Amino acid sequence: MIGRRTGTVVVAGVLGLAGCGVDGGGGDGEAKGRTSAVDTPADRSPSASPSASASVGPSAVPVTGPDQKPATMTVTGGFAGVHRTVILRGDGTAYTSEKGEPVVRSVGADRFRELRTLLGDPALAEVPSFTRDMSARDLFQYTLTFGGRTVVTDRSGDEPALDRLIAALSELLPQN
Repeated sequence: MIGRRTGTVVVAGVLGLAGCGVDGGGGDGEAKGRTSAVDTPADRSPSASPSASASVGPSAVPVTGPDQKPATMTVTGGFAGVHRTVILRGDGTAYTSEKGEPVVRSVGADRFRELRTLLGDPALAEVPSFTRDMSARDLFQYTLTFGGRTVVTDRSGDEPALDRLIAALSELLPQN
């Protein structure tokens, strides 16, 4: 009994040092998940190898030029008939429109890196291309294009990586 309890304490201590919870999560969920993979001190250290930083989490998707569009999201539907679009562009700006009212603004270097890191999450490759609750009414539909694919969802499925990306891109949309 004592050996078993000591083993539990050792495992909990090791997990605590690694920054992991017993459930495999990082603790407080979305806030930690959105920031833990963005330019950590380990990524900045000159001795960090590519394989060591790759195990830390997703890496930012590369930007090949100002005309690149790493992500596009259109939100439609709902009772009020919403139609909102955000396009993340390779020059660090976001084009947004709501029912045809376009705005272009700078995203900021840190936010741009965070968005590119969310786009680099390997879990996005596992997200189904189409997820909708066909019996639900008045849900928003999110159509996202990133990494050469299009995903359509009403957020009725459990897809944490996609939910983090949608939340981050939604923050770029004009607030009503």
